[in-house]
Amino acid sequence: MSSITFEEIMFTIMSATQDTFKSYMGIDVFAGKVEKKINPLRSDVVGIVGVAGDRVGYILFSCEKASAEQIAKDLLMIEEADEESINDAMGEITNNIAGVFKTKYHEQYGSVALGFPLVVSGRIRPIDEFPPPPPGSADGSMSVQCKGVTIPFTTMDSRMAFRVMVYM
Repeated sequence: MSSITFEEIMFTIMSATQDTFKSYMGIDVFAGKVEKKINPLRSDVVGIVGVAGDRVGYILFSCEKASAEQIAKDLLMIEEADEESINDAMGEITNNIAGVFKTKYHEQYGSVALGFPLVVSGRIRPIDEFPPPPPGSADGSMSVQCKGVTIPFTTMDSRMAFRVMVYM
């Protein structure tokens, strides 16, 4: 098995996102400038799927409510999107992106396992923003070193805009 670079993971996620939108909704999405960090952000809806295997981490899908509603309408083929359908669609789209990632990663690099999708809203903040606990303290926290990227996407007509983030 060859060693995978973080750049390969990033490009695989970009491709997985584009493939998912094209396959499930017939929509082309375009990646913007990749940021090689996870910036703090507040978002109306965030889908999260854990990744395990030779590398562990998370795939996050984040967007504002208007984009989430449009994604839900297009993915679920419905006229109006309520909160339940938005949550279902965000979980489904995040899970599908992670599934395409898993398939591509497995073909090239070996076994990958995925967790169940979780949909939340609120602030995403990298753990390194918090000061580390003093040595020997028993505060129940743990320091984790990880690399992350944020990839913004949009449709040509700007109906949808979202971010896909990867911690690994």
